[in-house]
Amino acid sequence: MEGLELRKFKRTLTQVLILPIIACLFLAGVLVWQIRGSNLTVGLIDQSDRRIALATNIETRVVDEETGLRGYQTTSDPRFLRPYRDAEAPMQRAVAALQSMARPEQEQSLKQFIEEHQTWHEAFAEPLIATIAAGGQTNDVDLNLTGVERMDSMREHLHAIVKASEQRRTDRIAEWQAQMRHVLILLIVLALSIGLIIGLFTRNRLKGVSTAFRHSLDLQQRRAEELFQSEQHLRTTLASIADGVITCDPGGSVQLMNLVAQELTGWTESQARDRPLHEVFHIVNEATRQPVENPVVKVQRLNRVVGIANHTLLIRKDGSELSIDDSGAPIRNAAGEMTGIVMVFRDITMERRTRAALLANEKLAVAGRLAATIAHEIHNPLDSVANLLYLLQNGATQEESQQFLQIAQSELTRVTQISRAMLSLYRESKAPVPVNLKEMLDELLLLMEGRFHSLGVSVSANLPPEVAIDGFPAELRQVFTNLITNAAEAAGEGGSVAVRVIPRPAGLLSPFAEAQEPGAIVEIADNGPGIPPEVHEHLFQPFFTTKGERGTGLGLWVSQGIIRKHAGNIDIASKTVGPNHGTTVSVFLASKPIINAGGD
Repeated sequence: MEGLELRKFKRTLTQVLILPIIACLFLAGVLVWQIRGSNLTVGLIDQSDRRIALATNIETRVVDEETGLRGYQTTSDPRFLRPYRDAEAPMQRAVAALQSMARPEQEQSLKQFIEEHQTWHEAFAEPLIATIAAGGQTNDVDLNLTGVERMDSMREHLHAIVKASEQRRTDRIAEWQAQMRHVLILLIVLALSIGLIIGLFTRNRLKGVSTAFRHSLDLQQRRAEELFQSEQHLRTTLASIADGVITCDPGGSVQLMNLVAQELTGWTESQARDRPLHEVFHIVNEATRQPVENPVVKVQRLNRVVGIANHTLLIRKDGSELSIDDSGAPIRNAAGEMTGIVMVFRDITMERRTRAALLANEKLAVAGRLAATIAHEIHNPLDSVANLLYLLQNGATQEESQQFLQIAQSELTRVTQISRAMLSLYRESKAPVPVNLKEMLDELLLLMEGRFHSLGVSVSANLPPEVAIDGFPAELRQVFTNLITNAAEAAGEGGSVAVRVIPRPAGLLSPFAEAQEPGAIVEIADNGPGIPPEVHEHLFQPFFTTKGERGTGLGLWVSQGIIRKHAGNIDIASKTVGPNHGTTVSVFLASKPIINAGGD
């Protein structure tokens, strides 16, 4: 709608501007046409003036000839013939010029003048000159009368030419004056008409412009109101959400903070506005205390949505610290250009405490599940030792005593192994240490033998020696205890569980993939009924369980968190139909992962 009004507004303005230009061009064309006609008339007047001038010039030459001839006739002095002789050539040129521009009605008079002049010249002037030169008398009245008649006739013809030219000139002047009056009248009429047309047209168009402008103004007012309402809605939304929100300009200066962000940082919006983000949002690594890369700088560098590293602390204005999680994203205009950056963050201190409590609860749950098995495993060897001591006290032979002592030693060694494995299950180190996967898994399988026996499950292990990774042993034992227990319970009586370790060297997954880290894959496979698809998608969600009251729903969720902490990944593949039904859990652990010891 706005684009349509704008186009209409521009089109109307164009029409209002172009019409006067067209009118001026039309007036200029009419004026040029009239001036051209006037110039033609002036040219004709000029021709008449030239004809009059030529006729007058010819008449002057004729008078010169007559005067020279009369002076010679009176004095017989040849010097008086000079005007007669000098007038001949100019008169011939003037006659020729007049012939070239004479009008049809003047041609007859000019022709008669030429004939009369030739007759006067040949029949009167030259014979008279010859007679005087010969000493004769020129007092003949008839001869002189003939000369006078010829001269008068020539003058009459010349007067006729001059009169016709003057009349023509007068007519042309009158015509030119009429043209000027017509031009003036036409210009006045055209100016009034065009002015009236332009006035009416402009009034109509300006009315349209006014309407379009009014609509545009109304539209702008509506948009301004919508923008204000949108801004108020945005501010209300920002004030009501539970996360802190900070927006910055492209240079990284703070522009807006919601109430949560002000509470978390300790800065008010007025204090923080136009300050660099790193002053207001000061974040460090929880373990190393080193500054974490500013999210604005990271967004500017990567030009996409980014998150900060785990275990990040926010140093508030008063110096207190909060554990936070955040993300930053670019703000773009319609052209896709970055016009700002928005950052969203939240306090995860309580979340981390809750998570730690859940982890502790899951550890206790794992210990509880193993407690009966471990008690049974310890009780049986101790019962055997008690029986053997009884036999030794009641008269066993030397050979029998020796045999009984070897059996007791074997049983006590087993108890020692079980107790050592139990103690190492939750003995945690402060930093990642080398973990031999074979030794760790052997200890777990030893602890769980009783459980396997009670479930009627057979277990096979393929554990190559000297496969070691860096990590936290107690956490990894918790992961594999969960996974092996789940596999045994899924296999059920008569089922089987296979545990194997597959070393994975460094390399490329494919010609176009990223580099593959060296490490190991631990596979735990069972031949149970498999996991239905509707259950599979919820496996790693907290508190989701298929075991009813026997399960906490935290085992796989916690295990995934621990494996991710070790920069690894966990994958579950399952089949519910066919001869190869069952589930395989694959855990990849890098040999030298980058682990944050501060938490999970």
